[in-house]
Amino acid sequence: MARRKSGSSIIFRLGVERFLERLSLFLALDLLLCVLFAGAGLWVVETRAAGILADAQSAEWTGAVELGGWSVQKRSAADGAQPPPEWLQGLLPEESEQAGRRLSWGVSPSLAQRLRGARYTLTLDTGETGRERYIVLTAEIGPVLWAAWVCLVIILCWQGLSLLGACIGASRTYSRILRPLWELTETTRALSAGEKLTPEELQKLSSALDSITAGHLDARIPTAKLNAELRPLAQAVNQMLERVDDAYRSQMRFVSDASHELRTPIAVIQGYADLLSRWGTEDPATMRESITAIRSEAAAMKEMVEQLLFLARGDNDSMHLELENVSLAAIASEVQREIEMIDQTHVFVSDLVGDGIVYADAGLMKQLLRVLVDNSVKYTPAGGRVTLTLRQEENTVRLSVQDEGCGIAPDELPRVFDRFYRADRSRTRDTGGSGLGLSIAKWIVEKHGGWFEVTSSVGIGTRMTVCLPAAPKESAADSESA
Repeated sequence: MARRKSGSSIIFRLGVERFLERLSLFLALDLLLCVLFAGAGLWVVETRAAGILADAQSAEWTGAVELGGWSVQKRSAADGAQPPPEWLQGLLPEESEQAGRRLSWGVSPSLAQRLRGARYTLTLDTGETGRERYIVLTAEIGPVLWAAWVCLVIILCWQGLSLLGACIGASRTYSRILRPLWELTETTRALSAGEKLTPEELQKLSSALDSITAGHLDARIPTAKLNAELRPLAQAVNQMLERVDDAYRSQMRFVSDASHELRTPIAVIQGYADLLSRWGTEDPATMRESITAIRSEAAAMKEMVEQLLFLARGDNDSMHLELENVSLAAIASEVQREIEMIDQTHVFVSDLVGDGIVYADAGLMKQLLRVLVDNSVKYTPAGGRVTLTLRQEENTVRLSVQDEGCGIAPDELPRVFDRFYRADRSRTRDTGGSGLGLSIAKWIVEKHGGWFEVTSSVGIGTRMTVCLPAAPKESAADSESA
């Protein structure tokens, strides 16, 4: 709606400017035609009248006669016609420059009859005494004026239609020209809002941005001096550039962290490989130690690469979710049985109330719980307890994993979900974690419309709570009956 209003506003303004420009051109042309017609007509009339006056003065006649289409009379009194100004007399023929002139119209109230009855009268004072002192010439110019009026009306009608057509054509042209700007505005707003775009919309955005170049991603378009129509476009582009800049910085930081994390296992593998090449064939113990270390580091690298691929697919939104009604209680019990089989050094306790039915991807829910349990196990001393708790509210299912580990400092809590971040850096090599598990867990939870609640006390432990929307009651009942 906003785009339509702003688009209509700018098109209307441009259309008005185009209309006024062409209207002024037509008015100037009409004025020029009227001046040319009046000047040419006056020149013809005055030239003809001068010749007739010369003939009338030299001829002997009385009464009224017709000469060259003019009615010529001799009168004893003037008819009130006034001579032209002195500056104009110099432009008139010498024979008639002193003659008075008068333009009269028809007596009918209609414009057509008044024009048809128009007369042009010249009255010349001969200076003689007697009853025939004045020579009066009268020309019927009504038909000529009527024809000129009809031509003017036709021209005005043509100009009006031309103006209307020009306005319609200009509106379509401006709409076509401004359409890429509107599409760019809407598309950048969609990108800023994180909405999905079709390939066609992305192609439109690509075409619209072909002419835009930027030397720095931190550059922004100034919006203070832009008009109301272009300001939303600039703001949308700035928002998109902000997201691109953030994504680029995040990617650079991610690549830097990944390179740093991979450097250590690669160095360890290279060191043990050198050790094998020197002493492995002669010392069986050295060989076994090297092979074990290389396998361990290779497994850690494999896990890290798999997690990186998972996050990359998540960032590209290319991961397909198999959504169905899932019982978090059943998944928690299954994960607990699995971890108890491979870990005999910790105590695992479950407090699961209700089934905790959610509409989610079962595989990702299991992966989520494994990440949380594995993270708790890594930072809980041997003999410590890991507790799984499930509670179901009206519209939310809350699944918690609590440990008895070292805890997390309050200033580090906001960063626990950052990629490659570890709260206890001194235990990195001992725990074997990559620092990507909680990032994956957060992505899974947010993909299902949920969120995390984290509470921790240093020296006491940490509780990670996953909050997910509960499945509709009807759907959950169908799942339980099935």
